[in-house]
Amino acid sequence: MKLVIPGTLPGLNEYTKANRTNKYAAAKFKREAEGLIGYYANVAKRKSAPVIAPVTLHYTWYEPNKKRDKDNIAFARKFIQDALVSAGILENDGWAQIEGFSDSFEVDKANPRVEVEIREAQ
Repeated sequence: MKLVIPGTLPGLNEYTKANRTNKYAAAKFKREAEGLIGYYANVAKRKSAPVIAPVTLHYTWYEPNKKRDKDNIAFARKFIQDALVSAGILENDGWAQIEGFSDSFEVDKANPRVEVEIREAQ
């Protein structure tokens, strides 16, 4: 299964800033990010066969430039994995369901996005 999320997702710096704003801001921030991701997860779910756990996840992060650090960008894995559970693609995001994940990073000024390949583990 392949999930494509247009645009960029919030990173660790943005989430930390929301956490420091007030106790409700970070929860709202996470809920909104997962809602957006969940929409695209449901689109991918309708187009693909069900996934059988355990899985491996490969993330390709297409950023508009190289301004954000890779570890800041990849923090959004948390939002994506939680949204995959909410969408019913994964039963849970624990050790039994996710064997591992990997990341690659590219620059695409015209079409920033995140592509997530969900593969059944070998």
